This record gives sequence, C-alpha cells and structure tokens, in this order.
Amino acid sequence: MAERVAAKYFAEHGLGDVELTSAATSREEIGNPIDPRAVRELEKAGYDASNHAAHQITRDEIDARDLVVAMEDIHLERMRDIYGGELPDHVVLLTDHDPQANPGDGVPDPWYGGQDGFVTTLATMERAMPGLADAVRTIKQS
Repeated sequence: MAERVAAKYFAEHGLGDVELTSAATSREEIGNPIDPRAVRELEKAGYDASNHAAHQITRDEIDARDLVVAMEDIHLERMRDIYGGELPDHVVLLTDHDPQANPGDGVPDPWYGGQDGFVTTLATMERAMPGLADAVRTIKQS
C-alpha cells in the first residue's frame, strides 16, 4: 500500500523520478499480489493497485537504496536479521514522518482484522507522505 501511496504523492509533488519498490521482510508473501482488502481501499481512494508481486528484501537491496522505509518494528527486526547486524541510518519507519505518530509507532497492521483496518492504515500512510517527500528531497539535494 505504501509504495502506491508514495508513487502517487511523489508524482503529484515533483518527485515522479524517484524509484520506488516494495519488499517483504519474510518469505511468506513472496510472489503474492496485494491483499484484496488493500486493493479495495487503494482503488477507492484513487490509487493504482495493479501489477504487484512481493519479493523479499536483501542486504544488497538495503545497501543500494538511499532510503528504506519500514512499516513496523517487526520489519526493522527482520531486516536486522537479514542485514546481519545494526541497520544503516537510511532505514526508517514510515511513521517517523507522520506528525500524529509517537516515536517508534509503526503503521497499524490490518492483516488480521477487517476492512476498517485498511482504512486506518491508508490514512496513516497518507499523513506520512509530506514528511517522507521532504526527506526524499533532502536526500536528492545531497
């Protein structure tokens, strides 16, 4: 979901040249499409939810990116395991850019709940986009 929200926001705010990708931190989702509940919320809000298949993030991918954005603490923990140690400073939580989030809060995981959870998750992601875009602009200027 976050990749699609970021792609639209970035395109609308002068960052359409930024390469975005979405990666899983576990092997369970490899090759799977976006959850149908997420597709419903994304499409209802005007986002493209097509043509996605999950892949697992690698240490090389973490090293190759200027910014890696995790959704939850568990994703940071799994990336530490994949990375083999402390993560670089360019690995952050999306909610680090959400003005309504507390430090260390993650994006609410809607997986085990109903459709309403995807509404909340989408709202959290949308709130974080201005701050994330500012971070990307800073990286591009350096």
